[in-house]
Amino acid sequence: MTFSLLYSTALIMKLMDSFFFLALVPLALALENGLMRTPPMGWLSWERFRCNTDCKSDPHSCISEKLFMDMADRLATDGWRELGYVYVNIDDCWMAKERSATGQLIPDPERFPSGIKALADYVHARGLKLGIYGDMATLAPSLVEGTLWGVDMLKFDGCYSSSDVQAQGYPKMSRALNATGRPIAYSCSWPAYRGGLPPQVNYTLLANICNLWRNYGDIQDSWDSVLSIVDWFSANQDILQPVAGPGHWNDPDMLIIGNFGLSCEQARSQMALWTIMAAPLFMSTDLRAISESAKEILKNKLMIKINQDPLGIQGRRILQEKSHIEVFLRPLSHSASALVFFSRRTDMPYRYTTSLAQLNFTQDVVYEAQDVYTGQIISGLKAADNFTIVVNPSGVVMWYLYPTMYLDQYNIMAHLKIF
Repeated sequence: MTFSLLYSTALIMKLMDSFFFLALVPLALALENGLMRTPPMGWLSWERFRCNTDCKSDPHSCISEKLFMDMADRLATDGWRELGYVYVNIDDCWMAKERSATGQLIPDPERFPSGIKALADYVHARGLKLGIYGDMATLAPSLVEGTLWGVDMLKFDGCYSSSDVQAQGYPKMSRALNATGRPIAYSCSWPAYRGGLPPQVNYTLLANICNLWRNYGDIQDSWDSVLSIVDWFSANQDILQPVAGPGHWNDPDMLIIGNFGLSCEQARSQMALWTIMAAPLFMSTDLRAISESAKEILKNKLMIKINQDPLGIQGRRILQEKSHIEVFLRPLSHSASALVFFSRRTDMPYRYTTSLAQLNFTQDVVYEAQDVYTGQIISGLKAADNFTIVVNPSGVVMWYLYPTMYLDQYNIMAHLKIF
């Protein structure tokens, strides 16, 4: 995501020092905003609408206040808000090509004639929150602008900025947001520009200054892109999984469900895998034209319950089979778990047989499993019991698994024929 106005490193640093009023900013490093105790949910413009600024020939899909008002209307009217999808996030390309007379970034006057404050008021009136985008190379909205405009989230990108500028800019912005006194969630792209991994990324620092962060490249509207993200997160889960938690999340990027690149099975897989990863759920699709099948996936209440689990533990891939079946596990509150059986096969449905014991579940507990997509419930499931599931090509079977009693209690009740 780029912007046409580029600044030299020296000018960027000079502007940032004056822009953020650093003499007035507390020295505390932590973000301390109390936000995003569970992964945030909402809608984000980039993947679906990109940098389409041609409102003359494409007024329906260009980056404009009308687009964001339309999406706010859909979130508020079509049941999304009640499920937790509350953010309406502007991404790149909202800015005018020239600054104001006082040097401030301003929205494009033709595409955002009412201004960002009016758009924020419109969004807030519908019980939603407004997010906005800035890039370190052009500088994001100042803390004063962010406060006056009433935005609720800042996505701060790092395109065309050096590693030194990023190392200073991301913490400075965190302190600036803190100093406003307004609860503004903070999304950082810093690790994505540092390879996502130590020693380039200090995740302890990152968790103290950002509510969420992009670790990897932009998602594209394709299954290959989804797989590349899943592969990278799985390969590096030992580093990534421990740093996620309430208030600070790894962000594998947007949900592309409802667009053009995924089959229905693949869309179900993305939703399940993002949920297992405790990922933010930011849809990037046209909510005015979304299919019923895509709605059904994105509005799955049990899936959302799992994603929003208050423990905030990111899940892990626990098994890779030669049959191209992978198993993912996420611990949940109340001793429950989410299990995803994911097929890499592309040829035919696969019958996969295993047991909870093989997946290292406790032997002395009896479980109940609910299929997240079909709702089917399996009761009296003991860890030693083999079970067989059928996983479609590029698809998933996802279980919400919870203990019901200890095995000795179960055996006594079975002996007494209480069942």
